[in-house]
Amino acid sequence: MPAITSANVSSAIVKLVAVDALPALVANLVMGNLVNRDYEPTLANSGDTVNVPIPPVLVANNIAEGGTVQTQNPSLGNAQIVLNTHAEATFLIPDVTKVLAVPDLLKLYMQPAVVALAERIESDLLGLYSQFTANTVVGLPGMAITEAVIDQAETSLFQGLVPASAGKYLIVDPVTYSALRQIPRFSEYYTAGEAGLRALVDGAVGKLKDFFIFRSQLVSKTGSAPVTTHNIAFARDGIGLVIRRLPQPLPGTGAIAEYAEMGNFGLRVVMSYQPNTLAQQFTVDVLYGCAVLRNGFGVQVDS
Repeated sequence: MPAITSANVSSAIVKLVAVDALPALVANLVMGNLVNRDYEPTLANSGDTVNVPIPPVLVANNIAEGGTVQTQNPSLGNAQIVLNTHAEATFLIPDVTKVLAVPDLLKLYMQPAVVALAERIESDLLGLYSQFTANTVVGLPGMAITEAVIDQAETSLFQGLVPASAGKYLIVDPVTYSALRQIPRFSEYYTAGEAGLRALVDGAVGKLKDFFIFRSQLVSKTGSAPVTTHNIAFARDGIGLVIRRLPQPLPGTGAIAEYAEMGNFGLRVVMSYQPNTLAQQFTVDVLYGCAVLRNGFGVQVDS
């Protein structure tokens, strides 16, 4: 059995923090769990560019009897995503031994830090609405969303060649979500069956016009009187989120780092001692970039 040393204890503390960090982050993400996520446990630095391949388009040819095939030379499309965001949340723990004795204390420290990171990622993803320019914007600023608007959004994605088997998502703000629940045809049992009952009793819209509908408090808003709410309808391959590992701290600097990785997400947790405050400092950080991969796979839904 290895001896218990200060180094072992320090490493165990960081691992304990890392284990709690990532599941909490994933649980607080909406957009982050729906978009095309690309994660490789390779080291990267802020400003690096990641090339995301996009499948080519092929044409089906009619081959006559005795004829020959027509060879095609497809070229992969490419979307470049810059790792331009190094988001961090740092907090101090005066007596770290209490965290080991009472694990619930760790959650009290970790939750605000993780929520801050999740909100930053969500805001950046939702801020991509303006890059969906291939499809005409549907809905009107300051006007409640209607069944016709949702139908137009779904039709736009179909015309943008989104595969029928691909999941389609509509992310709206709380006010728009409330308006969706009040569309008569979808909020009553006698017209919408079990789905209408869920909307009426549980408050969950669920799926509507082939969209899985989610609400977020971080949907982008612009202007004033009326304020324009920029809801987004998209397919998974319309938006890409790329996450890469951050390097370990330099040896001998007094900082210890561990990685937390799960489901195409990766975080780094760094612990260091702050002599000015006589406390242990924990930094939870992530290096990522996000961008539109396929312009036709998304549409702005204003309200």
